[in-house]
Amino acid sequence: MRNPSSKTRTTPGAKVVTATEAVQHIQNNNTLVTGGFIGSGFAEELAIALEQRFLGHDPISLAGTPIGLTLLFAGGQGDGAERGLNHIAHAGLLKCVIGGHWGLAPKLQKLALSNEIEAYNLPQGVISQLYRDIAAHRPGLITQVGLGTFVDPRNRGGKLNSISERSLVETIEIGGIVYLFYKSFPIHACFLRGTTSDEHGNITMEREALTLDSLSIAMATHNSGGAVIVQVERMAKAGSLKSRQVNIPGILVDYVVIAEKPENHWQTFSQPYSAVYSGELLAPAVQFHTTPLDARKIIARRAALELRAHDIVNLGVGIPELIGEIASEENIVDLMTLTAEPGVVGGQPASGLNFGAAINAEAILDQPYQFDFYDGGGLDIAFLGMAQVDELGNLDVSLFNGHLAGAGGFIGISQNTQRLVFMGTFCAGHLDIQVESGQVKINREAGVKKFINKVEQITFNGAQASIRKQSVLFVTERCVFRLIDSGLELVEIAPGLNLDHDILGMMDFHPTISTSLKLMDSRIFSDEPMNMRESLIHFHAALDLHIN
Repeated sequence: MRNPSSKTRTTPGAKVVTATEAVQHIQNNNTLVTGGFIGSGFAEELAIALEQRFLGHDPISLAGTPIGLTLLFAGGQGDGAERGLNHIAHAGLLKCVIGGHWGLAPKLQKLALSNEIEAYNLPQGVISQLYRDIAAHRPGLITQVGLGTFVDPRNRGGKLNSISERSLVETIEIGGIVYLFYKSFPIHACFLRGTTSDEHGNITMEREALTLDSLSIAMATHNSGGAVIVQVERMAKAGSLKSRQVNIPGILVDYVVIAEKPENHWQTFSQPYSAVYSGELLAPAVQFHTTPLDARKIIARRAALELRAHDIVNLGVGIPELIGEIASEENIVDLMTLTAEPGVVGGQPASGLNFGAAINAEAILDQPYQFDFYDGGGLDIAFLGMAQVDELGNLDVSLFNGHLAGAGGFIGISQNTQRLVFMGTFCAGHLDIQVESGQVKINREAGVKKFINKVEQITFNGAQASIRKQSVLFVTERCVFRLIDSGLELVEIAPGLNLDHDILGMMDFHPTISTSLKLMDSRIFSDEPMNMRESLIHFHAALDLHIN
């Protein structure tokens, strides 16, 4: 790789190459970083070109090259099937993968679970922040994010299989306090995406839904002497871009690839382009139709009752996404600020393969700064998913039942938010329930228990949360638990259900039963709105009166 200090400004247009030409700069045993979040910001055409090179389908290079790459990524990048990082999930092409969220790249998961590659899972925010340390040639990132989880080197250090032996994380002590030290390492190449490049390689992102960690990755790669490759939609004349709109300066960019196929440069993996997601337009008020009550909506309605006026809120992937829908149905979106981990602040977070984008966002931060905010306790409440829970209140969302999802931003968010609501169905599988006259009836039970004696991985440490005095609820369609010092306490049960048969009989352990066990709020089990706006405003006014 070239010494970055030897780089000089190229003549206009000299940086523009084809995707096939760009990937020739990836060499054997390089470390490659890919930017993106699900489909937002992912350079699909570059990933396809790298795969085609390895498979011998391009005329320039030798088939089966490059080999032995180390892939590093923060946010999950894929559609759960073929796109995103699934393109480059080939044994031989990859030797090692260090990722934040694996759930949307099943082909990567398969390589990891079958011991065909070294595989590591580090917190998404940590990886995103580590790029800045690599850029500045600092030795690594010091943080408490990951302590007490499977990322802690006293546990597994983020290792996902038996052939993964690298030590990526160490414990250190500063002033008598234990921290985790995530080590820096050089980056040889990166794939990034923008909207427009000028002839000097200055990159703007006006049609992108997110800016992500693109600048940090570009700087880390450039300062490592690596090749910064950016996929864009279009070119502009040198000097024609407004300086304040440039997200990646041309001094950091080596090669620019203009996407040849529009489908390889969609704004998200389900949206070619939305002017609302990019902030070009504000969407008019949408009339939401109340959806039928099912298990997921019951969970979301109960969880939403934990909201307070003026809360700053994080929504996780899956059922937690429905909090936004409930907030819209209840006309309370304006009473709080909803956020999502890749950088969205305010507005209405999108869902599905659009997750990470937002309707009418107030601001879009670079992802490392969003996690700075989260790590520093900036959130009031977070709504997160739930796969396995044990009697000590430990929770696993990263590796369970043979499924490698990865922790994503879960570890950093759950450790540093004072009020937590974990959301999920009571059991996993094909659950069939119905609500009649405010009573819950289970027609078909799901077959896989979630409340088990010991979780497979600790993604959230219940004992550490008790020490931090966090308020933690576990919300399901049939009951609610809260975290106490000894573990889980059952505090609410859905109307119509039998405690022994429908709850205790479907758990591997016996929780503490609250002496004031009560029925879940009856408003949850009605098709009518819960009138949350009135209650939130009333509560806030009463709180102000009490404080004053």
